[in-house]
Amino acid sequence: MNKLNKVQSKTVNNKDVLLIAVPATLAFITEPLAGLVDLTVIGRLGDAGLLAGVVLGGLAFATLISLMFFLRLGTAGLTAQAIGAKQKDDGLIHFVRAAILGLVFSIVFIIFMQPIISMAAVLLAPSENSSQPYETYFMVRIISSPFVLVNFALLGWFYGRAAATTGMVLQLLIHIVNIILSIAFVYLFNMGVFGVALATLIGQVVAAFVGLYLVFRHFGTFEKISSLISISSLLNIKAIKRLFSLSRDLMIRSAVLMFTFAWFTAQVSRMGDVVLAANEILIYFMLVTAYFLDGQAQAAEALCGRALGAKDKANFIQAIKLTSLWGFGIGFLLLLFWLIFGTYLIDFMSTNEAIREQAKIYIFVAALTAITGVGAFVLDGVMAGATLGSTIRNGMVASAAIYLISAIILQNLFGLNGLWAAMHVFFLARTIIFAFALRAKMPKLFK
Repeated sequence: MNKLNKVQSKTVNNKDVLLIAVPATLAFITEPLAGLVDLTVIGRLGDAGLLAGVVLGGLAFATLISLMFFLRLGTAGLTAQAIGAKQKDDGLIHFVRAAILGLVFSIVFIIFMQPIISMAAVLLAPSENSSQPYETYFMVRIISSPFVLVNFALLGWFYGRAAATTGMVLQLLIHIVNIILSIAFVYLFNMGVFGVALATLIGQVVAAFVGLYLVFRHFGTFEKISSLISISSLLNIKAIKRLFSLSRDLMIRSAVLMFTFAWFTAQVSRMGDVVLAANEILIYFMLVTAYFLDGQAQAAEALCGRALGAKDKANFIQAIKLTSLWGFGIGFLLLLFWLIFGTYLIDFMSTNEAIREQAKIYIFVAALTAITGVGAFVLDGVMAGATLGSTIRNGMVASAAIYLISAIILQNLFGLNGLWAAMHVFFLARTIIFAFALRAKMPKLFK
């Protein structure tokens, strides 16, 4: 903690940004890459129905679990502010509350698993060939939710403390285990869709236990931890109200965000399994881009949260400038990468010629998200670090409304190209709305 406080006493520089952003990016990038491996492992079996089932099951779980993403975002922001304010528990209380809340929600998910699977099927409309793979994949992923949500809380605490390397190790562990076991379960043991889902579950279990061990090792003894986390502090009414207020707003934010992607995929799903599978490859390209940009968002969240905790307006503004500059630089390089190497990756990921041809048609419009998404990601991190939950919520709702109107109009005019164009509108709307909202909030934040 002393080291972090010393960093806060000087002006935020490029090194401070990169020490957080680089490990975070390396960690985040394994998530869509693990998904790419799942798609590739199943895709190379040559069955479009199996691939579509994994696509829809993964989307359904991602939509459900995104409602809980506040466990990471909120914990990181609150912990960063605790570090900036030099609180003696290093924000541990925020991790414990988030972990307990995550376990409660995961129990609810498991109890109501079958209704959740059925409701998602109505919305996503899997075909006859993809229905069973969808149910199998989604069911196993729901069972993994207790470990997923504890990992959210763990990652929020580590990233909020600017312990980005530790967060990176945990996320790498999740996805490396997943990648290795997915390949083994499908090609060595012929476990198919169930195998790739089981591999993901095991990766989450391993990372959760390792993360809890690292928390214990940081404080040294159970006695030390119990001295910092008393029942009275855990049940502090004011803190709980703040957590639930922030959780509610971030939950709505995540629900609206995932609704936009689910709506996009549902529209594509109605065009057939081949079109769905092809565009899911492009969506994963977009997700890889998003996780690169999310490294800058994580740096913005940690540095801005810490600056706010220390009431240091100059460092708050400096963190926004530097993370934005790095974001646009990385976005430009990613755009070039997808345009040069994207077609080769498409050919590798699927042996189905129809899927390959469909994906190549739309690669350019999908790659542009590397530029249009920069502002949205960075400002999302800034808002989370400042724990401006209601502002994040309202901005996301307004942006989604703009997106839906744009998508309906543009799809009718330009088909699938119009849907992708509406995604760019969504990112740009978030950037503009968040920028104006943050400017209005600055006087109050540093009053």
